[in-house]
Amino acid sequence: MENQEANQNQDEVSFENRLSLDELKSGVETIKTELSKIIIGQKDFVEMLIVALLADGHVLIEGVPGIAKTLTAKLFAKTLKTDFSRIQFTPDLMPSDVLGTSILNTQKNEFEFKSGPIFSNLVLIDEINRAPAKTQAALFEVMEEKQITIDGKLYPMEKPFMVLATQNPVEQEGTYALPEAQLDRFLFKIKVGYPSLEDEIRIIESHHNRKQNLPLDEIVSVLSPDKIAHYKTQVKEVLIEEKIIKYIAEIVNKTRNHSHIYLGASPRASIAILNSAKALAAISGRDFVIPEDVKKVIPSVMRHRIIISPDREMEGQTPESIIDMIIQSVEIPR
Repeated sequence: MENQEANQNQDEVSFENRLSLDELKSGVETIKTELSKIIIGQKDFVEMLIVALLADGHVLIEGVPGIAKTLTAKLFAKTLKTDFSRIQFTPDLMPSDVLGTSILNTQKNEFEFKSGPIFSNLVLIDEINRAPAKTQAALFEVMEEKQITIDGKLYPMEKPFMVLATQNPVEQEGTYALPEAQLDRFLFKIKVGYPSLEDEIRIIESHHNRKQNLPLDEIVSVLSPDKIAHYKTQVKEVLIEEKIIKYIAEIVNKTRNHSHIYLGASPRASIAILNSAKALAAISGRDFVIPEDVKKVIPSVMRHRIIISPDREMEGQTPESIIDMIIQSVEIPR
C-alpha cells in the first residue's frame, strides 16, 4: 500500500514541458556543431550569439584584433539561410552609405530609393566606433524599430533582422565613443578574450590542416527564416515565475541606487534580461526560467548599460565586478 502511494506521488511530481523544444534544441546544437568546425573555444560567445538571435536582439562584440570576432560573426551568419551584409565603419562614412539614398531616375523623371547595406537580415558592422556620431545615429531607428524613414517614407526590415557590431577597446585614436542611447539598443555586449594555450594550439593545427580551404566554405547553412521565426515564438511562450521577475527587477533597481554607479540601468535592461533568460532556458530544453538563467545573462546585458563612478573606476573596479557584487547582494528565489 505504501509503495503504491509512493509511486502515485512520484507520478504527480514528474512533469513534461508544455512546449516541444526538442526541435529548437536540436537546431541550436546543429549551429554549434557547424561553428565548431572553425571556431575553437569561445563556447560562451557562440551560445550568447544564439541566445541574442532567439531573443530578437543585437550584439556588440568587444575584443582586441585577431581573436576571430569578425570571423565568428560571419560564420554565424553563414549557418543561417538568410541574407548577410557587412559594413566597414570609417570616419568618413555617411548615413546614406549605410541606409541608402534617393537618386533621380532621368528616364522616369522621379526619385528612386536605392537601399543601403543595412537592408539585410544579418548585418555585421565592423569597428562601429570608427564612424562619427552622425553615422552612428543613423542606426537608432533601425535597431530599435526595425525600420528606417527616408524622405518621409517608411521602409520595414525583413525578418529576422539582427545587427552584430565589433569594436576594439584598446585603440582609441580615430574612434568615437558610442552614446548611451546607442549602447542601450544592444541586447548584449560580449567581451571576447584571448584563447587558452590548448585552444591556441588547436587553432594553429586547424588552420594548418585546412590548407587552401576558406573557413566560410566549411560551414553549411542549417536554419531557415521560417524556423527562426518559429523558434522565437516558442521562446516567448517560456514560463517565468513572479518571484524571478521580482528578482530581475531588484537587481536592475539596485544599479540605480548603488554608491559605486554613476548611471544605472533602465527598464529596457530588465526586459532584455527577461527575454534572454527565456531564450537561454529554451535552448537548454526547458520551458521555464530558473534563477541560473538570469544570473548567466546579466553580465552581458548590463556591462554596457551602467557607468561606474569616476573614483571607483580609478580604483580599478569594472562593471563586471560591481554587477557581481549586486547579484551577490540579492537573495536568489527558490
